[in-house]
Amino acid sequence: MASSTSSVPSAVTATPAAPAVAQRSAGQRLWRRAKGLLQWLVMLAITLLGLLAITFYIGRMVPIDPVLAVVGDRATPDIYNAAKEAMGLDKPLWQQFAMYVRDVLHGNLGTSILTSNPVWEDIKRVFPATLELATLATILGVLVGVPLGVAAAVRHNKLTDHIARFVSLIGSSMPVFWLGMMGLMLFYAKLGWLPGPGRIDPVYDGMVAEVTGSLLIDSALAGEWDVLGDALWHIALPTLILSYFSVAYLSRMTRAFMLEQLSQEYIITARAKGVPEWRVVWSHACRNIAVPLLTVIALTYGNLLEGSVLTEIVFSWPGIGSYLTGALMNADMSAILGSTLVIGTVFVVINLLTDVLYAVFDPRARRKA
Repeated sequence: MASSTSSVPSAVTATPAAPAVAQRSAGQRLWRRAKGLLQWLVMLAITLLGLLAITFYIGRMVPIDPVLAVVGDRATPDIYNAAKEAMGLDKPLWQQFAMYVRDVLHGNLGTSILTSNPVWEDIKRVFPATLELATLATILGVLVGVPLGVAAAVRHNKLTDHIARFVSLIGSSMPVFWLGMMGLMLFYAKLGWLPGPGRIDPVYDGMVAEVTGSLLIDSALAGEWDVLGDALWHIALPTLILSYFSVAYLSRMTRAFMLEQLSQEYIITARAKGVPEWRVVWSHACRNIAVPLLTVIALTYGNLLEGSVLTEIVFSWPGIGSYLTGALMNADMSAILGSTLVIGTVFVVINLLTDVLYAVFDPRARRKA
């Protein structure tokens, strides 16, 4: 009896303390998220600074004289020295790097020798073409490669698995430029089903005002459906060729992840309980491969962005790959460094965004945040 009367006051006093505990817990969660965001920003700044240092020092180690590329072979020593001093190349290397970082932070990537335009303006013009090509190739690769890998794992060592492995082997071993040339010869020159190289037919060139730089988006925004159809027609073949690589890679990785999950005890238990097979595969197993698969998709997207050079050359696609190739052929160091820096930055940002998306698919990552 005495114990029951003593428990009443403690219950009464515990009730008003609950909001305070909840408020303190919310404050701790907010602090952890702010701390995580700060760490993310610091890591991003350090990574980008490292990328700047690597691109700068590799640019200085390349046996190309940027002064000679500007003034030409017939310049007198006085003109050569004056240009070298104007470009800051007579200063110590650490001062040159400090000047380079300062210019990059102000959005100044130098002037292209090839086009006589600021490099940043050139990249803004060509990068959307590469972005829309790599994005469509990645989307197609995910839509085809992931289900193909799942089907291969579910039907392990059966006909579907053999077909998926053969497709993956061909896609991984065939050079992209060879596939591109064979695709052009077959679908353009022989059958006439698809248009030739280029981003759009010359008849439609310049008909759409540039808003985002993506011809597909800009033509849709302008309501120019003929231009949109022609742009889709032109991008179809390079997208198919480029996506074949991602289909091969994603199907192979998805198959490996799924084979590991389908042999786990929780899958055997679910099947023993009579859970439908489609639910075991798509709800139980696929949920657990989401995080590693997300990493693979992000890496594939980054590789397509930086690896679309050969595809752009074969299809005369006016993207950053063609721009970078032209800069390399003409020793245009500002354009080379600027393009490398932009591609590397996009790759870093994609990987950091992937880390953020982990919290969406993995409850353990949410609790740590």
